[in-house]
This record gives sequence, structure tokens and C-alpha cells, in this order.
Amino acid sequence: MSAPSSPVFHHIHKQMEFVAIRPGKFMMGCSPGDAAAYSEEKPAHLVEITGPFEIGRYQVTQAQYESVVGGKPSYFPGANLPVEGVSWNDTQQFCAKLTARKDGFIYRLPTEAEWEYAARAGDTSPRYASLDSIAWYHDNSHGSTHAVGLKKPNAFGLYDTLGNVWEWVQDVYTEDYYSHSPQQDPAGPATGDYRVARGGSWRGIARGLARVSSRYVLRAGVRSIVVGFRCAREKTSN
Repeated sequence: MSAPSSPVFHHIHKQMEFVAIRPGKFMMGCSPGDAAAYSEEKPAHLVEITGPFEIGRYQVTQAQYESVVGGKPSYFPGANLPVEGVSWNDTQQFCAKLTARKDGFIYRLPTEAEWEYAARAGDTSPRYASLDSIAWYHDNSHGSTHAVGLKKPNAFGLYDTLGNVWEWVQDVYTEDYYSHSPQQDPAGPATGDYRVARGGSWRGIARGLARVSSRYVLRAGVRSIVVGFRCAREKTSN
């Protein structure tokens, strides 16, 4: 069955759309009263994002990915479906190729702190609205991804920050990083074998994974049908 039509379809896959995020402070990690949180989401800690950045309004689609690096890595085919089956290393190539176009921006993955700050959009709960209204997850996805932008956006105007596909972020992973990370612009551990993805997926269960502080851990070279990404960007200095 094809996904329902949406007014955003006419331009989503042709050009990436970004949302400007202002600097600010937030509590990162386990949400207050979230009994489903794992130890790696603790302790909740104050984080300050000191500079502005932009982040994709939508998860990167298959059409966008193909237009930049070529290839069709996804298990679930569809131009407006989020690209999946891409490794963290693949995302680095995608961002490098976009940056090489010299359109005035440097493209990259968001840091884990930037991702959570943007995904929360000022909300302190495990999810910013009823899960069925904002996310494709185990109970409503019917076993596949769905076109981006069909669910309710968060307060910053970002879609699918929960569900559909996990989103690679830039950071290296260590389980205890939150206990000693810097307050300003934390960028993850300096070294490590694993990377982080955020946001849950079409296959995730509500209690354990469809929460804004959930963390998924994979090696940088792993490709999975539940993992895609969302780009961030910042203006070049010159």
C-alpha cells in the first residue's frame, strides 16, 4: 500500500530543507520520571549549545542520497522514504560531497547534544506528543519505513525525530560519557570503536526505544535497515 499523499512531497526529495536552531541550554539525557531510561542515558545533565546551527527538517531521503553520492542502499525502496542501509562512514561521504559543492555551508552530522536539543525543542518529556501522532514505530509502522514528513512535527518544525529510522550522529560512544562530559558543546569521547544513533525506528517498541533520550550504538561501518540520518550544517567562515 502506498503512503498517503502529502503537500511536502513536491519538494522534499528535490532539495534538502533546513531549520535554524538558536543557541540555548537544556537538560540532556534521562527525562524526569522516565522509568524506561537505561544507564547510558544517565545522569541527566545541563548542556549549553553556544552557537547557532541548522538541522534538516526531514530525515535524508533516498532521492536526496542518490542525487549526491549515487547508489540505492535502502531495503525499502522509495524516493521520499528515508535512506537506510547507510553506515556512519557513508554519511561522512555524503556530507563531504555536499560541502564540496561550496554553497556557503559546511555539512555534517549533528553532535549528539545538538540532536537532542533540536529533537526536544524545549520539551522535557520522553516524547513531545502522543507517539502515534509523531512517530512510525513498532505498533503502527506495519514493518517498514514511511515517507518523511507525514507525522506531526515538533516545536522547532522537525519531522520524524522519533521513529521511522534511527539517525546517526557524529559522536563516538562510551557508556559513561554523560557523567563527565563538558557542559558547553559536548562532542563525545575523543576515541572509541562505536558511534551513536538517536531517535528510534519503525521497528522500535514504545517503552524502550521510542524516547528522545534513547541511544543506539553501532560500529561506524555497520549498515542497518533501521538506521539513516539527518544532516546539520553551518555557514562557512569566509
